[in-house]
Amino acid sequence: MEEKLSFEYAPAPESRALVTIKPKYGHFIGGKFVAGSKHFPTINPATEEVLSQISLAGKADVDAAVKAARKAYTTTWSKMSGKERGKYLFRIARIMQERSREFAVLETLDNGKPIRESRDVDVPLAAAHFFYHAGWADKLEYAGLGTTPKAHGVAGQIIPWNFPLLMLAWKVAPALAAGNTVVLKPAETTSLTALLFAEVCHQAELPAGVVNIVTGDGSTGALIVNHPGIDKIAFTGSTEVGKIIARAVATTNKSVTLELGGKAANIIFEDAAIDESVEGIVNGIFFNQGHVCCAGSRLILQESIADEVIEKLKNRMAKIRVGDPMDKNTDLGAINSKEQLLKIRELTAAGDSEGAERWSAPCDLPGKGFWFAPTIFTGVTQAHRIAREEIFGPVLSVLTFRTPQEAIDKANNTPFGLSAGIWSEKGSKVLWASQQLRAGVIWANTFNKFDPTSPFGGYKESGWGREGGRHGLSAYLKGVSHE
Repeated sequence: MEEKLSFEYAPAPESRALVTIKPKYGHFIGGKFVAGSKHFPTINPATEEVLSQISLAGKADVDAAVKAARKAYTTTWSKMSGKERGKYLFRIARIMQERSREFAVLETLDNGKPIRESRDVDVPLAAAHFFYHAGWADKLEYAGLGTTPKAHGVAGQIIPWNFPLLMLAWKVAPALAAGNTVVLKPAETTSLTALLFAEVCHQAELPAGVVNIVTGDGSTGALIVNHPGIDKIAFTGSTEVGKIIARAVATTNKSVTLELGGKAANIIFEDAAIDESVEGIVNGIFFNQGHVCCAGSRLILQESIADEVIEKLKNRMAKIRVGDPMDKNTDLGAINSKEQLLKIRELTAAGDSEGAERWSAPCDLPGKGFWFAPTIFTGVTQAHRIAREEIFGPVLSVLTFRTPQEAIDKANNTPFGLSAGIWSEKGSKVLWASQQLRAGVIWANTFNKFDPTSPFGGYKESGWGREGGRHGLSAYLKGVSHE
């Protein structure tokens, strides 16, 4: 008999020496770092090692940041020409590219995602957003809001832990291009790349107070949302918190953009290219740990191909390399925090108790850190919690359909409407399905592809407004009627 050959990739770890992590960080206010009075640890989720102590901003810190942002707006940034503002954004983008490996390593250490994703997706896209919006800075009259659109003033921005640097770029770049100044709060578990970005702002000689970064937890975010000196709120995070923010600003004159939860559906029709579809599923839910708010966590399969797709999907999942996020060969890294891991375990246990059939890829999980094996559930109905609730982990729920309309009905049967995927070789079917789906972003024969020129956002409980492209830029401008 012919002997089967097997091999393993040799470890290829990225060097941690590329970054210098300070033992303690303060806030970045008025162009310089200021000490915080209270601190909390930020942890490497792959090892549970304490990386640093992060400052917990209180009322005085937020007041100081808003005051610095207001001063910069009234005295410098709003008086500067768009051409000059654009120069600063170009400079920031170039410095981010020059320090890209440093950003990628720090993002992986603090977030737990594979270095390959940080290096090849997050950091390049973050720099691209600054390059793109730098080009808009002197062309705001062409944004479709009249001949002389105006900035809101001071923008308060709150970002999540799943794409710390990229979400920062999504918010800071258009705000600055439009002429606003910024007070930004990163997620408490992933603040390090935002603090490194503060160093980039200093290196780029950005005027003091144009970008201010305060770290902390939800209490810090609430101080920003409710601060009377903030003119615009931009938030990415859970639907529950988004509703609280919406209620808080409802009686104010603050403008608000909310990018909230999702429960994206990947619809695979029987005429789809099966192997390509399977690879798209894996890329859409497992290679990013399912941490993307638009992750395709619901797979809706036509019954005639369901068995074939599930078999191929299991074979592909068995080849996913789980382990050290700093290893360039790793496909699936660590879950960002213990709290998130407990949430994943809770929802998957509900899947078991409600009668769905669990299958997890065979893999050896590290003894320390927060880990979850790539998992799929079959026999899922729309009544299952795992089919209804956002899970933010490498877990896929499989549902089936017979007719195209049934697929659409199942995909739309959710309070969310952030994104969806359609897999079919027939263009007419793709166009028909895209018109029926209630989702802000729809991919055809691919998934989780982003570009700074393209707007992103959802329907229903997935948020208000768009980020990226001309539509995202307009959220940071007040329109003035044509003269």
